[in-house]
Amino acid sequence: MPFDATQMKDWQIAAEAEKNMPTPEEYIDLLGLEKNELIPFGRTPRVDFLKVMERAKDKEDGKYIEVTAITPTPLGEGKTTATMGLMEGLGKRGQNVGGCIRQPSGGPTMNIKGSAAGGGNALLIPMTEFSLGLTGDINDIMNAHNLAMVALNARMQHEYNYDDATLAERGLKRLDIDSKNVEMGWIMDFAAQGLRNMIIGLGGSKDGFLMQSKTGIAVSSELMAILAVAKDLPDLRDRLSKIVVAYNKKGEPVTTADLEVDGAMCAWMRNTINPTLCCTVEHQPCFVHAGPFANIAIGQSSIIADRLGLKLFDYHVTESGFAADIGFEKFWNVKCRLSGLKPNVSVLVATVRALKMHGGGPTVVPGRPIPEEYVKENLGLVEKGCENLVHLINVVKKSGIMPVVCINRFFTDTEAELALVKKVAEQAGARAAVSDHWGSGGEGALELADAVMDACKEEVDFKHLYPLEMPLRQRVDMIAREVYGADGVDWAPVAEEKAKKFEADPFYADFSTMMVKTHLSLTHDPTIKGVPKGWRLPIRDVLVYGGAKFLCPMAGAISLMPGTGSNPAYRRIDVDTQTGQVTGLF
Repeated sequence: MPFDATQMKDWQIAAEAEKNMPTPEEYIDLLGLEKNELIPFGRTPRVDFLKVMERAKDKEDGKYIEVTAITPTPLGEGKTTATMGLMEGLGKRGQNVGGCIRQPSGGPTMNIKGSAAGGGNALLIPMTEFSLGLTGDINDIMNAHNLAMVALNARMQHEYNYDDATLAERGLKRLDIDSKNVEMGWIMDFAAQGLRNMIIGLGGSKDGFLMQSKTGIAVSSELMAILAVAKDLPDLRDRLSKIVVAYNKKGEPVTTADLEVDGAMCAWMRNTINPTLCCTVEHQPCFVHAGPFANIAIGQSSIIADRLGLKLFDYHVTESGFAADIGFEKFWNVKCRLSGLKPNVSVLVATVRALKMHGGGPTVVPGRPIPEEYVKENLGLVEKGCENLVHLINVVKKSGIMPVVCINRFFTDTEAELALVKKVAEQAGARAAVSDHWGSGGEGALELADAVMDACKEEVDFKHLYPLEMPLRQRVDMIAREVYGADGVDWAPVAEEKAKKFEADPFYADFSTMMVKTHLSLTHDPTIKGVPKGWRLPIRDVLVYGGAKFLCPMAGAISLMPGTGSNPAYRRIDVDTQTGQVTGLF
Protein backbone atom coordinates (compact mmCIF):
# COMPACT_ATOMS: atom_id res chain seq x y z
CA MET A 1 0.00 0.00 0.00
CA PRO A 2 1.27 3.53 -0.76
CA PHE A 3 2.13 5.84 2.12
CA ASP A 4 -0.23 8.72 2.91
CA ALA A 5 1.73 11.50 1.17
CA THR A 6 -0.78 14.12 2.30
CA GLN A 7 0.04 13.41 5.95
CA MET A 8 3.68 12.29 5.85
CA LYS A 9 6.70 14.37 4.92
CA ASP A 10 9.14 13.02 2.34
CA TRP A 11 11.80 12.15 4.90
CA GLN A 12 9.20 10.22 6.91
CA ILE A 13 8.10 8.23 3.84
CA ALA A 14 11.74 7.55 3.06
CA ALA A 15 12.44 6.33 6.60
CA GLU A 16 9.56 3.85 6.43
CA ALA A 17 10.44 2.63 2.93
CA GLU A 18 14.10 2.17 3.84
CA LYS A 19 13.19 -0.46 6.44
CA ASN A 20 12.68 -2.94 3.61
CA MET A 21 15.01 -1.64 0.90
CA PRO A 22 17.21 -4.21 -0.86
CA THR A 23 20.45 -5.31 0.74
CA PRO A 24 23.63 -5.38 -1.37
CA GLU A 25 23.20 -9.15 -1.73
CA GLU A 26 19.64 -8.69 -2.98
CA TYR A 27 20.83 -6.04 -5.44
CA ILE A 28 23.18 -8.62 -6.96
CA ASP A 29 20.22 -10.90 -7.70
CA LEU A 30 17.93 -8.03 -8.71
CA LEU A 31 20.38 -6.70 -11.32
CA GLY A 32 21.84 -10.04 -12.37
CA LEU A 33 25.34 -9.05 -11.25
CA GLU A 34 28.37 -11.14 -10.42
CA LYS A 35 29.50 -10.77 -6.80
CA ASN A 36 32.70 -8.94 -7.73
CA GLU A 37 30.72 -6.36 -9.76
CA LEU A 38 29.23 -4.71 -6.69
CA ILE A 39 31.50 -2.45 -4.64
CA PRO A 40 30.31 -2.30 -0.98
CA PHE A 41 29.49 1.08 0.52
CA GLY A 42 26.90 0.71 3.28
CA ARG A 43 23.35 0.91 1.94
CA THR A 44 24.52 2.57 -1.29
CA PRO A 45 27.00 0.30 -3.07
CA ARG A 46 28.68 1.20 -6.33
CA VAL A 47 28.49 -0.90 -9.47
CA ASP A 48 31.82 -1.66 -11.14
CA PHE A 49 31.25 -0.11 -14.55
CA LEU A 50 34.27 -1.59 -16.31
CA LYS A 51 33.60 -5.16 -15.16
CA VAL A 52 29.90 -5.12 -16.04
CA MET A 53 30.47 -3.56 -19.46
CA GLU A 54 33.14 -6.12 -20.31
CA ARG A 55 30.88 -9.02 -19.34
CA ALA A 56 27.76 -7.59 -21.01
CA LYS A 57 29.38 -6.00 -24.08
CA ASP A 58 27.52 -8.29 -26.50
CA LYS A 59 24.14 -8.03 -24.73
CA GLU A 60 21.43 -6.10 -26.55
CA ASP A 61 20.53 -2.72 -25.05
CA GLY A 62 17.17 -2.15 -23.40
CA LYS A 63 14.73 0.66 -24.23
CA TYR A 64 16.14 4.16 -23.63
CA ILE A 65 13.69 6.64 -22.06
CA GLU A 66 14.50 10.30 -21.36
CA VAL A 67 12.49 12.56 -19.02
CA THR A 68 12.23 16.32 -19.59
CA ALA A 69 9.63 19.01 -18.86
CA ILE A 70 7.89 22.23 -19.77
CA THR A 71 9.60 25.51 -18.85
CA PRO A 72 10.08 25.50 -15.04
CA THR A 73 8.16 27.76 -12.68
CA PRO A 74 8.36 28.22 -8.88
CA LEU A 75 5.35 25.88 -8.68
CA GLY A 76 7.44 22.95 -9.91
CA GLU A 77 6.94 20.34 -12.60
CA GLY A 78 8.26 17.25 -10.82
CA LYS A 79 10.71 15.69 -13.29
CA THR A 80 12.46 13.58 -10.68
CA THR A 81 9.13 12.64 -9.10
CA ALA A 82 7.86 11.61 -12.55
CA THR A 83 11.08 9.67 -13.21
CA MET A 84 10.62 7.69 -9.99
CA GLY A 85 6.89 7.26 -10.68
CA LEU A 86 7.47 5.96 -14.20
CA MET A 87 9.97 3.41 -12.91
CA GLU A 88 7.46 2.33 -10.26
CA GLY A 89 4.66 2.08 -12.84
CA LEU A 90 6.80 -0.05 -15.14
CA GLY A 91 7.71 -2.17 -12.13
CA LYS A 92 4.01 -2.69 -11.37
CA ARG A 93 3.64 -3.92 -14.95
CA GLY A 94 6.27 -6.56 -14.21
CA GLN A 95 9.01 -4.97 -16.30
CA ASN A 96 12.75 -5.13 -15.62
CA VAL A 97 13.24 -1.39 -15.14
CA GLY A 98 15.89 0.89 -13.71
CA GLY A 99 17.13 4.41 -14.20
CA CYS A 100 19.61 7.11 -13.40
CA ILE A 101 19.35 10.61 -11.95
CA ARG A 102 21.90 13.25 -11.03
CA GLN A 103 23.50 13.59 -7.62
CA PRO A 104 22.13 16.60 -5.71
CA SER A 105 24.39 19.43 -4.57
CA GLY A 106 24.60 20.46 -0.94
CA GLY A 107 23.85 24.03 -2.00
CA PRO A 108 20.21 23.48 -3.03
CA THR A 109 19.72 20.75 -0.41
CA MET A 110 20.56 23.16 2.39
CA ASN A 111 18.84 26.09 0.70
CA ILE A 112 15.42 26.48 -0.93
CA LYS A 113 15.16 23.83 -3.65
CA GLY A 114 15.72 20.72 -1.54
CA SER A 115 17.50 17.50 -2.41
CA ALA A 116 15.74 16.62 -5.72
CA ALA A 117 14.95 13.09 -4.54
CA GLY A 118 11.41 13.17 -5.95
CA GLY A 119 8.48 13.29 -3.57
CA GLY A 120 5.58 11.50 -1.94
CA ASN A 121 5.36 7.88 -3.09
CA ALA A 122 7.68 8.57 -6.03
CA LEU A 123 10.85 9.06 -4.05
CA LEU A 124 14.47 7.89 -4.17
CA ILE A 125 15.88 6.13 -1.12
CA PRO A 126 17.94 6.09 1.03
CA MET A 127 17.08 9.77 1.12
CA THR A 128 19.58 10.87 3.78
CA GLU A 129 22.58 9.30 2.05
CA PHE A 130 21.39 10.59 -1.34
CA SER A 131 21.03 14.13 0.00
CA LEU A 132 24.20 14.28 2.11
CA GLY A 133 27.16 13.27 -0.02
CA LEU A 134 26.30 9.71 -1.04
CA THR A 135 29.53 7.80 -1.83
CA GLY A 136 31.67 10.89 -2.14
CA ASP A 137 31.76 11.75 -5.86
CA ILE A 138 31.24 15.47 -5.25
CA ASN A 139 33.90 15.45 -2.53
CA ASP A 140 36.36 13.74 -4.90
CA ILE A 141 35.59 16.29 -7.60
CA MET A 142 36.10 19.16 -5.14
CA ASN A 143 39.47 17.76 -4.11
CA ALA A 144 40.61 17.23 -7.70
CA HIS A 145 39.40 20.67 -8.82
CA ASN A 146 40.90 22.54 -5.86
CA LEU A 147 44.17 20.64 -6.28
CA ALA A 148 44.46 22.26 -9.72
CA MET A 149 44.05 25.66 -8.06
CA VAL A 150 46.62 24.78 -5.42
CA ALA A 151 49.03 23.84 -8.21
CA LEU A 152 48.32 27.06 -10.09
CA ASN A 153 48.79 29.40 -7.12
CA ALA A 154 51.89 27.59 -5.90
CA ARG A 155 53.43 27.74 -9.38
CA MET A 156 52.71 31.46 -9.64
CA GLN A 157 54.28 32.03 -6.21
CA HIS A 158 57.44 30.12 -7.12
CA GLU A 159 57.77 31.79 -10.53
CA TYR A 160 57.46 35.18 -8.82
CA ASN A 161 60.06 34.37 -6.16
CA TYR A 162 62.68 32.45 -8.20
CA ASP A 163 64.68 33.10 -11.36
CA ASP A 164 64.75 30.70 -14.32
CA ALA A 165 67.92 28.95 -13.15
CA THR A 166 66.45 28.18 -9.73
CA LEU A 167 63.22 26.97 -11.33
CA ALA A 168 65.21 24.70 -13.64
CA GLU A 169 67.08 23.21 -10.65
CA ARG A 170 63.65 22.22 -9.30
CA GLY A 171 62.58 20.68 -12.59
CA LEU A 172 60.28 23.55 -13.58
CA LYS A 173 60.10 25.83 -16.57
CA ARG A 174 58.53 29.26 -16.40
CA LEU A 175 54.89 29.23 -17.55
CA ASP A 176 54.59 33.03 -17.23
CA ILE A 177 50.96 32.86 -16.08
CA ASP A 178 48.90 36.03 -16.38
CA SER A 179 47.34 36.63 -12.96
CA LYS A 180 44.62 38.75 -14.60
CA ASN A 181 43.60 35.97 -16.99
CA VAL A 182 42.85 32.98 -14.76
CA GLU A 183 40.00 30.79 -15.99
CA MET A 184 39.40 28.54 -12.98
CA GLY A 185 38.43 29.36 -9.43
CA TRP A 186 37.88 27.33 -6.30
CA ILE A 187 34.74 25.27 -5.59
CA MET A 188 32.71 24.20 -2.58
CA ASP A 189 29.36 22.42 -2.32
CA PHE A 190 27.29 25.14 -0.68
CA ALA A 191 25.56 28.25 -1.95
CA ALA A 192 28.03 30.80 -0.55
CA GLN A 193 27.56 34.14 -2.26
CA GLY A 194 30.19 35.74 -0.02
CA LEU A 195 32.91 33.73 -1.77
CA ARG A 196 31.97 34.59 -5.35
CA ASN A 197 34.80 37.12 -5.59
CA MET A 198 37.81 37.30 -3.27
CA ILE A 199 41.49 38.15 -2.87
CA ILE A 200 43.88 35.30 -2.00
CA GLY A 201 47.56 35.26 -1.07
CA LEU A 202 47.38 38.00 1.55
CA GLY A 203 50.42 38.06 3.83
CA GLY A 204 54.05 37.58 2.88
CA SER A 205 55.95 35.96 0.01
CA LYS A 206 55.42 32.50 1.52
CA ASP A 207 51.65 32.88 1.67
CA GLY A 208 50.90 32.17 -1.98
CA PHE A 209 50.56 34.53 -4.92
CA LEU A 210 48.48 37.66 -4.26
CA MET A 211 45.65 37.68 -6.80
CA GLN A 212 41.94 38.09 -7.33
CA SER A 213 40.09 34.78 -7.32
CA LYS A 214 36.57 33.33 -7.15
CA THR A 215 34.56 30.38 -5.91
CA GLY A 216 31.83 28.43 -7.66
CA ILE A 217 29.50 25.71 -6.44
CA ALA A 218 30.94 22.21 -6.85
CA VAL A 219 28.49 21.03 -9.51
CA SER A 220 29.49 23.95 -11.76
CA SER A 221 33.03 22.55 -12.01
CA GLU A 222 34.25 21.47 -15.42
CA LEU A 223 35.33 18.24 -13.72
CA MET A 224 31.69 17.42 -12.99
CA ALA A 225 30.82 18.10 -16.63
CA ILE A 226 33.68 15.81 -17.69
CA LEU A 227 32.37 13.00 -15.46
CA ALA A 228 28.98 13.31 -17.14
CA VAL A 229 30.35 12.94 -20.68
CA ALA A 230 33.35 10.61 -20.16
CA LYS A 231 32.91 7.17 -21.72
CA ASP A 232 35.37 5.34 -19.48
CA LEU A 233 38.46 5.84 -17.31
CA PRO A 234 40.92 6.49 -20.19
CA ASP A 235 38.56 9.12 -21.61
CA LEU A 236 38.22 10.73 -18.17
CA ARG A 237 42.02 10.82 -17.75
CA ASP A 238 42.54 12.38 -21.18
CA ARG A 239 39.91 15.08 -20.65
CA LEU A 240 41.30 16.04 -17.23
CA SER A 241 44.67 16.80 -18.82
CA LYS A 242 43.15 19.34 -21.22
CA ILE A 243 41.40 21.62 -18.73
CA VAL A 244 42.43 25.24 -19.25
CA VAL A 245 43.31 26.64 -15.82
CA ALA A 246 44.64 30.03 -16.95
CA TYR A 247 46.42 31.82 -19.80
CA ASN A 248 50.01 33.04 -20.05
CA LYS A 249 50.98 36.61 -20.87
CA LYS A 250 50.92 35.79 -24.59
CA GLY A 251 47.30 34.68 -24.29
CA GLU A 252 48.15 30.99 -24.69
CA PRO A 253 46.32 28.40 -22.56
CA VAL A 254 47.91 26.90 -19.45
CA THR A 255 46.43 23.45 -18.82
CA THR A 256 46.39 21.01 -15.95
CA ALA A 257 48.95 18.98 -17.92
CA ASP A 258 51.24 22.03 -18.04
CA LEU A 259 50.97 22.22 -14.25
CA GLU A 260 51.64 18.45 -14.04
CA VAL A 261 48.64 18.02 -11.78
CA ASP A 262 46.33 16.10 -14.16
CA GLY A 263 47.47 12.64 -13.02
CA ALA A 264 46.89 13.44 -9.35
CA MET A 265 43.47 14.86 -10.22
CA CYS A 266 42.57 11.59 -11.91
CA ALA A 267 43.78 9.71 -8.83
CA TRP A 268 41.25 11.64 -6.73
CA MET A 269 38.50 10.90 -9.26
CA ARG A 270 39.36 7.28 -10.11
CA ASN A 271 36.37 5.86 -8.22
CA THR A 272 33.85 8.38 -9.51
CA ILE A 273 33.36 6.45 -12.76
CA ASN A 274 31.39 3.79 -10.86
CA PRO A 275 27.71 4.78 -10.44
CA THR A 276 26.11 4.56 -7.01
CA LEU A 277 23.09 2.29 -6.58
CA CYS A 278 19.91 3.49 -4.86
CA CYS A 279 16.24 2.65 -5.47
CA THR A 280 12.68 3.98 -5.48
CA VAL A 281 10.41 3.54 -2.47
CA GLU A 282 8.99 0.55 -4.39
CA HIS A 283 12.55 -0.78 -4.79
CA GLN A 284 13.22 -0.37 -8.49
CA PRO A 285 17.02 0.12 -8.81
CA CYS A 286 18.23 3.59 -9.76
CA PHE A 287 21.78 4.78 -10.35
CA VAL A 288 22.94 8.16 -9.14
CA HIS A 289 25.84 9.51 -11.15
CA ALA A 290 27.19 12.99 -11.94
CA GLY A 291 25.35 16.25 -11.31
CA PRO A 292 26.52 19.04 -13.61
CA PHE A 293 24.84 22.43 -13.97
CA ALA A 294 22.11 22.35 -16.63
CA ASN A 295 22.28 26.01 -17.65
CA ILE A 296 26.06 26.19 -18.22
CA ALA A 297 27.05 22.53 -18.63
CA ILE A 298 25.26 19.44 -19.92
CA GLY A 299 22.81 18.97 -17.04
CA GLN A 300 22.46 15.20 -17.45
CA SER A 301 23.20 12.08 -15.50
CA SER A 302 26.24 10.37 -16.96
CA ILE A 303 26.82 8.57 -20.24
CA ILE A 304 28.50 5.84 -18.17
CA ALA A 305 25.35 5.22 -16.09
CA ASP A 306 23.13 5.16 -19.19
CA ARG A 307 25.41 2.67 -20.93
CA LEU A 308 25.36 0.53 -17.80
CA GLY A 309 21.59 0.76 -17.33
CA LEU A 310 20.87 -0.17 -20.93
CA LYS A 311 22.81 -3.42 -20.41
CA LEU A 312 21.14 -4.26 -17.09
CA PHE A 313 17.52 -3.18 -17.64
CA ASP A 314 14.87 -3.79 -20.31
CA TYR A 315 13.70 -0.20 -19.71
CA HIS A 316 16.26 2.42 -18.66
CA VAL A 317 14.94 5.84 -17.59
CA THR A 318 17.28 8.86 -17.53
CA GLU A 319 16.50 12.44 -16.52
CA SER A 320 17.58 15.72 -18.15
CA GLY A 321 17.91 18.97 -16.22
CA PHE A 322 15.42 21.81 -16.68
CA ALA A 323 13.00 22.07 -19.60
CA ALA A 324 13.09 20.60 -23.10
CA ASP A 325 14.62 23.80 -24.52
CA ILE A 326 17.72 23.23 -22.36
CA GLY A 327 17.78 19.70 -20.93
CA PHE A 328 16.34 17.83 -23.89
CA GLU A 329 18.22 19.98 -26.42
CA LYS A 330 21.52 19.08 -24.75
CA PHE A 331 20.50 15.41 -24.41
CA TRP A 332 19.52 15.38 -28.09
CA ASN A 333 22.42 17.26 -29.66
CA VAL A 334 25.27 16.71 -27.22
CA LYS A 335 24.84 13.69 -24.94
CA CYS A 336 23.44 11.34 -27.58
CA ARG A 337 26.02 12.51 -30.12
CA LEU A 338 28.86 11.80 -27.68
CA SER A 339 27.46 8.46 -26.48
CA GLY A 340 26.17 7.18 -29.81
CA LEU A 341 22.98 6.07 -28.02
CA LYS A 342 19.54 6.61 -29.54
CA PRO A 343 16.50 7.17 -27.31
CA ASN A 344 13.21 5.38 -27.85
CA VAL A 345 10.98 7.97 -26.22
CA SER A 346 11.04 11.28 -24.36
CA VAL A 347 8.62 11.94 -21.50
CA LEU A 348 7.59 15.60 -21.22
CA VAL A 349 6.39 16.42 -17.69
CA ALA A 350 3.80 19.15 -17.09
CA THR A 351 1.58 20.26 -14.24
CA VAL A 352 -1.69 22.15 -14.36
CA ARG A 353 -0.36 24.72 -11.88
CA ALA A 354 2.78 25.46 -13.92
CA LEU A 355 0.73 25.77 -17.11
CA LYS A 356 -1.50 28.32 -15.39
CA MET A 357 1.55 30.47 -14.67
CA HIS A 358 2.60 30.25 -18.33
CA GLY A 359 -0.95 31.27 -19.20
CA GLY A 360 -0.58 34.56 -17.34
CA GLY A 361 -1.26 33.52 -13.75
CA PRO A 362 -0.03 35.78 -10.94
CA THR A 363 3.53 35.73 -9.63
CA VAL A 364 4.26 33.22 -6.88
CA VAL A 365 6.44 34.49 -4.03
CA PRO A 366 8.15 31.90 -1.78
CA GLY A 367 6.86 32.08 1.78
CA ARG A 368 3.55 33.70 0.81
CA PRO A 369 0.19 31.97 0.21
CA ILE A 370 -0.32 30.62 -3.32
CA PRO A 371 -2.83 32.79 -5.23
CA GLU A 372 -6.25 31.20 -5.60
CA GLU A 373 -5.88 30.93 -9.39
CA TYR A 374 -3.59 27.94 -8.75
CA VAL A 375 -5.91 26.06 -6.40
CA LYS A 376 -9.26 26.67 -8.16
CA GLU A 377 -10.38 25.62 -11.61
CA ASN A 378 -9.37 28.10 -14.32
CA LEU A 379 -9.56 26.57 -17.79
CA GLY A 380 -8.65 29.84 -19.48
CA LEU A 381 -5.24 30.05 -17.82
CA VAL A 382 -4.61 26.34 -18.48
CA GLU A 383 -5.46 26.62 -22.17
CA LYS A 384 -3.27 29.69 -22.66
CA GLY A 385 -0.39 28.07 -20.76
CA CYS A 386 -0.59 24.98 -22.96
CA GLU A 387 1.11 27.03 -25.68
CA ASN A 388 4.38 26.37 -23.81
CA LEU A 389 3.60 22.65 -23.70
CA VAL A 390 2.81 22.49 -27.42
CA HIS A 391 5.95 24.43 -28.31
CA LEU A 392 8.12 21.94 -26.41
CA ILE A 393 6.24 18.93 -27.81
CA ASN A 394 7.20 20.25 -31.23
CA VAL A 395 10.83 20.67 -30.13
CA VAL A 396 10.99 17.00 -29.12
CA LYS A 397 9.30 15.92 -32.37
CA LYS A 398 12.09 17.62 -34.37
CA SER A 399 14.45 14.92 -33.07
CA GLY A 400 12.31 12.21 -34.64
CA ILE A 401 10.77 11.19 -31.31
CA MET A 402 7.05 11.28 -30.64
CA PRO A 403 6.90 12.35 -26.97
CA VAL A 404 4.71 11.12 -24.15
CA VAL A 405 3.28 13.93 -22.03
CA CYS A 406 3.15 13.08 -18.33
CA ILE A 407 0.50 15.23 -16.64
CA ASN A 408 1.86 15.16 -13.11
CA ARG A 409 -1.32 15.30 -11.06
CA PHE A 410 -1.63 17.64 -8.07
CA PHE A 411 -4.45 17.25 -5.55
CA THR A 412 -6.00 20.63 -6.44
CA ASP A 413 -6.28 19.78 -10.17
CA THR A 414 -9.81 19.31 -11.47
CA GLU A 415 -10.89 16.62 -13.92
CA ALA A 416 -11.78 19.30 -16.48
CA GLU A 417 -8.30 20.86 -16.25
CA LEU A 418 -6.58 17.49 -16.62
CA ALA A 419 -8.78 16.55 -19.57
CA LEU A 420 -8.00 19.86 -21.28
CA VAL A 421 -4.22 19.35 -21.01
CA LYS A 422 -4.53 15.79 -22.29
CA LYS A 423 -6.64 16.92 -25.23
CA VAL A 424 -4.20 19.68 -26.21
CA ALA A 425 -1.22 17.31 -25.98
CA GLU A 426 -2.89 14.67 -28.13
CA GLN A 427 -3.95 17.26 -30.70
CA ALA A 428 -0.27 18.27 -30.91
CA GLY A 429 0.62 14.68 -31.85
CA ALA A 430 1.83 13.36 -28.50
CA ARG A 431 0.60 10.55 -26.33
CA ALA A 432 -0.58 11.86 -22.96
CA ALA A 433 -1.22 10.27 -19.58
CA VAL A 434 -2.41 11.61 -16.23
CA SER A 435 -0.15 10.22 -13.50
CA ASP A 436 -0.76 10.22 -9.74
CA HIS A 437 2.57 8.68 -8.75
CA TRP A 438 3.07 11.24 -5.95
CA GLY A 439 -0.08 10.08 -4.18
CA SER A 440 -0.28 6.43 -5.25
CA GLY A 441 3.18 5.34 -6.41
CA GLY A 442 3.33 2.75 -9.17
CA GLU A 443 -0.42 2.12 -9.08
CA GLY A 444 -0.97 5.77 -9.88
CA ALA A 445 1.52 5.66 -12.78
CA LEU A 446 0.08 2.70 -14.72
CA GLU A 447 -1.45 4.91 -17.42
CA LEU A 448 1.91 6.61 -17.89
CA ALA A 449 3.79 3.28 -17.94
CA ASP A 450 1.41 1.89 -20.57
CA ALA A 451 1.82 4.98 -22.75
CA VAL A 452 5.61 4.73 -22.55
CA MET A 453 5.67 1.00 -23.33
CA ASP A 454 3.38 1.63 -26.28
CA ALA A 455 5.64 4.44 -27.55
CA CYS A 456 8.71 2.22 -27.21
CA LYS A 457 7.23 -0.14 -29.83
CA GLU A 458 7.51 2.54 -32.50
CA GLU A 459 10.50 2.93 -34.80
CA VAL A 460 12.32 6.22 -34.12
CA ASP A 461 14.03 8.17 -36.90
CA PHE A 462 16.35 9.95 -34.48
CA LYS A 463 18.36 12.81 -35.96
CA HIS A 464 20.35 15.70 -34.51
CA LEU A 465 19.27 19.30 -35.08
CA TYR A 466 22.55 20.24 -36.79
CA PRO A 467 25.62 18.48 -38.18
CA LEU A 468 28.85 18.68 -36.20
CA GLU A 469 30.47 20.39 -39.20
CA MET A 470 28.15 23.41 -38.90
CA PRO A 471 30.00 26.57 -37.73
CA LEU A 472 29.33 27.78 -34.19
CA ARG A 473 27.32 30.89 -35.07
CA GLN A 474 25.06 28.92 -37.41
CA ARG A 475 24.47 26.30 -34.72
CA VAL A 476 23.49 28.97 -32.21
CA ASP A 477 21.16 30.62 -34.71
CA MET A 478 19.48 27.28 -35.45
CA ILE A 479 19.02 26.46 -31.75
CA ALA A 480 17.63 29.96 -31.09
CA ARG A 481 15.12 29.74 -33.93
CA GLU A 482 14.13 26.06 -33.87
CA VAL A 483 14.21 25.40 -30.12
CA TYR A 484 13.64 28.74 -28.36
CA GLY A 485 11.43 30.35 -31.01
CA ALA A 486 13.62 33.46 -31.47
CA ASP A 487 13.73 35.53 -34.65
CA GLY A 488 17.53 35.38 -34.67
CA VAL A 489 20.69 36.06 -32.66
CA ASP A 490 22.50 39.30 -31.81
CA TRP A 491 26.20 38.85 -31.01
CA ALA A 492 28.07 41.27 -28.77
CA PRO A 493 31.42 42.29 -30.36
CA VAL A 494 33.54 40.29 -27.90
CA ALA A 495 31.37 37.19 -28.37
CA GLU A 496 31.44 37.44 -32.17
CA GLU A 497 35.20 37.91 -32.16
CA LYS A 498 35.62 34.76 -30.09
CA ALA A 499 33.16 32.82 -32.26
CA LYS A 500 35.06 33.73 -35.43
CA LYS A 501 38.31 32.58 -33.80
CA PHE A 502 36.79 29.24 -32.78
CA GLU A 503 35.29 28.71 -36.24
CA ALA A 504 38.67 29.33 -37.90
CA ASP A 505 40.64 26.97 -35.62
CA PRO A 506 40.31 23.23 -36.46
CA PHE A 507 41.15 22.44 -32.82
CA TYR A 508 37.59 23.39 -31.84
CA ALA A 509 35.85 21.60 -34.70
CA ASP A 510 34.52 18.76 -32.52
CA PHE A 511 33.65 20.88 -29.48
CA SER A 512 30.02 20.64 -28.40
CA THR A 513 27.78 23.71 -28.36
CA MET A 514 26.57 24.12 -24.77
CA MET A 515 24.09 26.97 -24.62
CA VAL A 516 24.00 29.10 -21.46
CA LYS A 517 20.57 30.57 -20.81
CA THR A 518 18.05 30.99 -18.03
CA HIS A 519 15.91 27.91 -17.45
CA LEU A 520 12.90 29.99 -16.40
CA SER A 521 11.95 31.17 -19.89
CA LEU A 522 12.29 30.19 -23.53
CA THR A 523 14.04 33.55 -23.86
CA HIS A 524 17.11 34.98 -22.11
CA ASP A 525 14.80 36.92 -19.75
CA PRO A 526 13.59 34.77 -16.78
CA THR A 527 10.51 36.93 -16.25
CA ILE A 528 8.98 36.13 -19.65
CA LYS A 529 6.69 33.07 -19.56
CA GLY A 530 4.68 31.18 -22.15
CA VAL A 531 5.82 31.32 -25.79
CA PRO A 532 6.92 34.88 -26.58
CA LYS A 533 7.06 36.15 -30.17
CA GLY A 534 9.15 38.77 -31.93
CA TRP A 535 12.38 38.60 -29.94
CA ARG A 536 16.07 37.95 -30.59
CA LEU A 537 18.62 36.08 -28.49
CA PRO A 538 21.59 38.20 -27.33
CA ILE A 539 24.93 36.40 -26.96
CA ARG A 540 27.33 38.39 -24.77
CA ASP A 541 30.28 35.99 -24.48
CA VAL A 542 31.53 32.46 -25.23
CA LEU A 543 33.15 30.36 -22.50
CA VAL A 544 35.52 27.47 -23.19
CA TYR A 545 35.67 24.14 -21.31
CA GLY A 546 38.80 22.60 -22.84
CA GLY A 547 38.62 19.21 -21.10
CA ALA A 548 34.89 18.70 -21.51
CA LYS A 549 35.26 20.08 -25.05
CA PHE A 550 32.41 22.57 -24.70
CA LEU A 551 31.97 25.99 -26.29
CA CYS A 552 29.39 27.82 -24.17
CA PRO A 553 27.64 30.81 -25.82
CA MET A 554 26.19 32.94 -23.02
CA ALA A 555 22.77 34.57 -23.30
CA GLY A 556 22.58 36.73 -20.19
CA ALA A 557 24.49 36.56 -16.92
CA ILE A 558 24.87 33.20 -15.18
CA SER A 559 26.46 32.96 -11.73
CA LEU A 560 28.45 29.80 -10.93
CA MET A 561 27.83 30.38 -7.22
CA PRO A 562 24.18 30.59 -6.13
CA GLY A 563 23.23 32.48 -3.00
CA THR A 564 21.57 31.18 0.16
CA GLY A 565 18.11 32.62 0.77
CA SER A 566 16.68 34.11 3.95
CA ASN A 567 14.68 30.98 4.83
CA PRO A 568 16.97 28.07 3.89
CA ALA A 569 16.24 24.40 4.47
CA TYR A 570 19.07 23.99 6.96
CA ARG A 571 16.92 25.81 9.53
CA ARG A 572 14.64 22.75 9.64
CA ILE A 573 17.15 19.90 9.24
CA ASP A 574 18.25 18.09 12.40
CA VAL A 575 19.16 14.70 13.82
CA ASP A 576 17.16 12.58 16.26
CA THR A 577 19.92 11.96 18.81
CA GLN A 578 18.24 8.77 20.06
CA THR A 579 18.02 7.05 16.66
CA GLY A 580 20.47 8.98 14.47
CA GLN A 581 17.67 9.64 11.97
CA VAL A 582 18.08 12.85 9.95
CA THR A 583 14.86 14.85 9.93
CA GLY A 584 13.60 17.75 7.84
CA LEU A 585 15.02 16.81 4.42
CA PHE A 586 12.74 17.41 1.46
